Amino acid sequence: MSILPKKENSLGFLKRPKDTKVVVAMSGGVDSSTVAGLMKKEGYNVLGITLKLYDDAKTTKESRQCCSGQDILDAKRVSNQLNIDHKILYYQKKFRSDVIDSFVNSYMAGETPIPCIQCNQTVKFRDLYDYAKDLGAEALVTGHYVNRIKNSKDAEMYRAVDLNRDQSYFLFSTTQEQLNYLRFPLGILKKNETRQIASKLNLNVADKPDSQDICFVPNGNYASVIKKYKSKSFKKGNILDTKGDIIGKHDGIINFTIGQRKGIRIPQPEPLYVLNINAKENEVVVGKKEALAIKTIYLKDLNILGNIKNDMDNIFIKVRSTGKLIKAKIKIKNNKAEVNLNENEIGISPGQACVFYSKKEFGDKVLGGGWITSTVAKYLSP
Repeated sequence: MSILPKKENSLGFLKRPKDTKVVVAMSGGVDSSTVAGLMKKEGYNVLGITLKLYDDAKTTKESRQCCSGQDILDAKRVSNQLNIDHKILYYQKKFRSDVIDSFVNSYMAGETPIPCIQCNQTVKFRDLYDYAKDLGAEALVTGHYVNRIKNSKDAEMYRAVDLNRDQSYFLFSTTQEQLNYLRFPLGILKKNETRQIASKLNLNVADKPDSQDICFVPNGNYASVIKKYKSKSFKKGNILDTKGDIIGKHDGIINFTIGQRKGIRIPQPEPLYVLNINAKENEVVVGKKEALAIKTIYLKDLNILGNIKNDMDNIFIKVRSTGKLIKAKIKIKNNKAEVNLNENEIGISPGQACVFYSKKEFGDKVLGGGWITSTVAKYLSP
């Protein structure tokens, strides 16, 4: 007859680590490899899982894309070194349908999509989550930099201690049920501390550079991806000024994003920026930088964590992963929201995410967020 420990283990379970089965999502990078090493060192029953998401010939160490062939090899090698079981799940079809196709269609609609959020929302925190549950694992553990704090009932998500590495923006769509199941051991660490741990564990990826490119977008060339999947989408159209006058031509709206300055190729005394993309009319609107300032943002498909009503007077938003927290007022109705900014922000585009935060004693708490459908610029406001 086994006696349960009186104290929770490091993952919050009243079990000995060796009796606690966990799945570690292993991308092949230093972060997820370190997490796997920590779980193994603490004595957990660890299964490493790597997702094969797309077919790509780049398998060299020079590749800076995440989830490349080299990454899968590295994940396998780390698993062998740690003596943990490892599986590869072949999710290419799921990834093509849920992430790549969505990315292409969003760009063609004049939006600026964020495939990393959609990847977390679908193949990682939906499909991998379900797979881990089916295996009977107690938790799905990842190398994301977010801080998870368990209160009396549900887990809460906070920005990571290392704000330069914080990934909470990319995880806003995590549901409460998923958050209760997930664990993020790196949320309390600085990036250099993670590498130090990897070195002490003698992991061969300790000095591996971080991935920078989106996995299916080589060298950040979005247009090449659109051309690959929708070769007929490069349709010429008009470039307009803020008065509606035609001042130039473009070779396809997919070559432009809101806030873009380079590539407009229209001589003007002051630099021109992309202010709006009208996919229906195949038009691009350009103007001065000050015209990029946004007053109001409209959102759809909200994901709310906790009771946001308690924080309505202490709301901050983030509209890009590297952006600052902006004070705002939010009105929510029927899974949609109107967000009015109290501070200036420029270059906000439909297709991006708007994430809600409130400032608490433990840090900046994630309250959820939604997808931007439209914006109202200050220069258009009465």
